[in-house]
Amino acid sequence: MPILHAIVLGLVQGLSEFLPISSSAHLLFVPWLLGWDDFSGAGGESLKQSFDVALHLGTFVAVLGYFRKDVKSYVVEGTKLVFTRTKPVTTDGRLAWLFVLATIPAAAIGAIFEDQIGTALGSPLIIALSLIGFGILLGVADRAVGTRKVEDFRMPDSLKVGMAQALALNPGTSRSGITMTAARWIGFDRDAAVRISFVMSLPVIFGAVVFKMLKMFSEGGYEELLVPLAVGIVTSCISGLVAVWGTIKLVSTRNLMPFVIYRIAVGVLMLVILAFGWRENVAV
Repeated sequence: MPILHAIVLGLVQGLSEFLPISSSAHLLFVPWLLGWDDFSGAGGESLKQSFDVALHLGTFVAVLGYFRKDVKSYVVEGTKLVFTRTKPVTTDGRLAWLFVLATIPAAAIGAIFEDQIGTALGSPLIIALSLIGFGILLGVADRAVGTRKVEDFRMPDSLKVGMAQALALNPGTSRSGITMTAARWIGFDRDAAVRISFVMSLPVIFGAVVFKMLKMFSEGGYEELLVPLAVGIVTSCISGLVAVWGTIKLVSTRNLMPFVIYRIAVGVLMLVILAFGWRENVAV
């Protein structure tokens, strides 16, 4: 795998993981558009999974670094809630377990239907339609007047946003996009929706990294990708930090409409490319 490809895909993963534009869609779209075929041949799927682990590890470090103070408080207070039965229950202790609860639907569905999702979804046509459809849904939800703050997050909210997050297993939906959409629908203000989405990503990304790393080590073959793996981790981490910081700054003064427009534009571009036969409707 050329180092340039590792850099580009690392940047794509870092930026698109936290922006509501779908990282999985872009990791399929960019190689498809540019005609890259780095993981063809024997063992290609295993190597692709290894590189995917590296990119997600980088973005996990990015969001963990940005929210390190919040995460420390969630871990400390959440642990106290279990082992010391601290009363009264603190807000951070309650939120910690609600965020974990919200990850269960996506984690369960992803683990059970991993192979089916990989084969049935992920074609350029489905990605294009998902980018457009869920982009419009995000735009509609973002027009709602929300006043609730992160501290108002309750168990029913956790279940609703968690079920919405499971839809992100479809490439093109966007994990951050669908969780922001759900949070806005149920009354959270824009800043709260973004922060809930980002913090919720930690257990999801961590679980995915651990699950895929175990699979990677058991299958082997990743040794030939050590340099691209390292490059992917670093670039996805740096670009992920930029994306988290930029999104939080953006929503403090503007709405999410720029992301909606971008999603629709990319989706339409993919449909045009397919219509003219410039690329086949086959996932990379």
